[in-house]
Amino acid sequence: MNKEILRYNGKLKKVARTLRKNMTESERVLWSRLRGKQLLGVQFYRQKPIGNYIVDFFAPQATLVVEVDGSQHAAPDQAAKDRERDRYLKNRGLRVLRFNSREVLTDTDAVFEVIYRAVRQRLKKEIPLDPPLQRGRS
Repeated sequence: MNKEILRYNGKLKKVARTLRKNMTESERVLWSRLRGKQLLGVQFYRQKPIGNYIVDFFAPQATLVVEVDGSQHAAPDQAAKDRERDRYLKNRGLRVLRFNSREVLTDTDAVFEVIYRAVRQRLKKEIPLDPPLQRGRS
């Protein structure tokens, strides 16, 4: 992983803290599934500054960014900004996954499965393909 991606605009630190304290419902739902190394033992950070951006979730070990987009991201000007941001992150070796907030809230398991597969692929680990979603099985 390129060390440059760890650099960020210091002015964003306070903004990131505020965003962590005021997560959207869809971000809270997804965070409950990503926190505490629940996914293949990979650490995720929330509202992480990278460069001049703050990403919703970041897994440095898997070089993966997960974004949860609200309805404002459908606007043409915001979509253009998102493409620019994604290009910046991709140029630093990161893969970006985007989900809309409704998708996260209504189909959490499917969203988690996409993230699981991306992490698995990024780590190139030989991990069984059994869905990680079947909790409570012995």
